[in-house]
Amino acid sequence: MINRRRFLTTAAASAALAPVASFAQEATQTSEVPEYLLPRIVRISEEFTPGEIHVLPSEFSLYWTMPDQKAIRYAVGIGRPGLYEAGEFYVGAKKEWPSWRPTDDMIRRQPEQYEQFADGMPGGVNNPLGARALYLFAPGRGDTFLRIHGTNRPSTIGTAVSNGCARLVNSHMVHLYNQVPLQTRVVLYSAA
Repeated sequence: MINRRRFLTTAAASAALAPVASFAQEATQTSEVPEYLLPRIVRISEEFTPGEIHVLPSEFSLYWTMPDQKAIRYAVGIGRPGLYEAGEFYVGAKKEWPSWRPTDDMIRRQPEQYEQFADGMPGGVNNPLGARALYLFAPGRGDTFLRIHGTNRPSTIGTAVSNGCARLVNSHMVHLYNQVPLQTRVVLYSAA
């Protein structure tokens, strides 16, 4: 079983936090996110397999694990209390500029906000799933309707605002998307 505390301790203790160069320049030019939210390469425990995604809601971070005990840490927005779902998943689908339809539960909870989109919304800059989306599946369950996706609302990064998904700024999501193959293991840790 994965030890969340060990993952956090190792990543947080990394003294050499280095921003990923391409993002540092891009985000500064576009004022997309403050510097402290830029993706950074961090050291992690050797027990973590390269090529996995780990989401730590307590620190609003997503880690893409790499060889040599390194990971890229991305700042994320997460699901609101009661809507965030911890567990182990896998990437069952990937989509560029995905279309979106609120789930039936979302429409029931907030019809005034979501009913107008009951027939769906085509992909594009105003779509809530942003530029790219990773669709999370679970064995025996299929599509969980949980996503790791982009957003054009950088102010939501570092907050618990979504209907259960993890969101990154679009440029960061494109970078992550390009690295993540189908069937990638995804661990969403408990919010506690």
